Amino acid sequence: MMRRSFLKKASLGAGTAVLAAPAIAQSLPTLNWRLVSSFPKSLDTLYGAPEVFANSLRKATDGKFNVKVFAAGEVVPALQVLDAVQNGTVEAGHTAGYYYIGKNSAFIFDTAAPFGLTARQQIAWMLHGNGMKLMRELYASYNLVNFLGGQTGTQMGGWFRKEIKSVEDLKGLKFRIAGFAGQVLAKLGVVPQQLPAGEIYSALEKGTIDAAEFVGPYDDEKLGLAKVAKNYYYPSWWEGGASLSFLVNKKKWEELPPAYQAAWEAACLEAHVDMAAKYDALNPPALQRLVQNGAVLRKFNTPIMDACFKASQETYAEESEKNPQFKKIFEDYRSFRNMEAQWFGLAEQAFAQYSFSKKL
Repeated sequence: MMRRSFLKKASLGAGTAVLAAPAIAQSLPTLNWRLVSSFPKSLDTLYGAPEVFANSLRKATDGKFNVKVFAAGEVVPALQVLDAVQNGTVEAGHTAGYYYIGKNSAFIFDTAAPFGLTARQQIAWMLHGNGMKLMRELYASYNLVNFLGGQTGTQMGGWFRKEIKSVEDLKGLKFRIAGFAGQVLAKLGVVPQQLPAGEIYSALEKGTIDAAEFVGPYDDEKLGLAKVAKNYYYPSWWEGGASLSFLVNKKKWEELPPAYQAAWEAACLEAHVDMAAKYDALNPPALQRLVQNGAVLRKFNTPIMDACFKASQETYAEESEKNPQFKKIFEDYRSFRNMEAQWFGLAEQAFAQYSFSKKL
């Protein structure tokens, strides 16, 4: 029901935007909202998503509903976006849910979970499974309404000053890593550090941290991480497909006219798809440049991956015992993920393994 309502409103907003604009201009109020981002302007993929969204919303409402986007630190710090929207400091925000696991570990499922869903699987769970319904219930308890806000695709495993040849090499490693994966790696001796994008380079350069992960080649190149750590590891088992979210203060959302709500949801979908396409287009050439300039690609070996998977399973079980909301969402997420794995492992994986080893 949640999915049908979401898609119906979004499609109505997208399909009737041009026709409805004159009526909106005549009968609906002019609104000027503020939206705070968790990302700096230099990261045009991440910060750019709210700009794509705001532009689409403005056009769909004939300039009546305007959203001004603020970069991390301009109104609130990068990791306080949820709080600012929750308490009404601003009407809306753009962030990653898993930044807020200190409030509730269940927020990871809105972004990415270790050995979890890929980008396509995540949106399938959100729109055609129970994902949106479950996440809406979670966010409502924090006075928020969530919307799709972008997708990075599968990320890289990060930049390391030294090679990681065994699980022993992880012990004592100060690693910038966001969210739930930090808890998993802590079981293997890693010292996780959660830092906003703008602070990663300086921390790695000064030696405050030994390694750092962010997103992938395009963003990592912009942050200059290859200049201070050459070993570029993959895969990011903790982010098979990381989703971003638009958050709206629940009271403000409920005050919106239905036409504005429909236009908002359509604009969110446009920004979501645009980000995914942008990353897929920009990451390949960025990776080529990084390698040409000295980055060394390295793959986490099987013993390390096995240890991380085991630690993930243990962490899921522990969180399920402590947090009923986590358990409820995880059980649905896990069921959906395991079913998806059967299909993707058959068709997608077989195609990719053979086809991508060739050049047309």
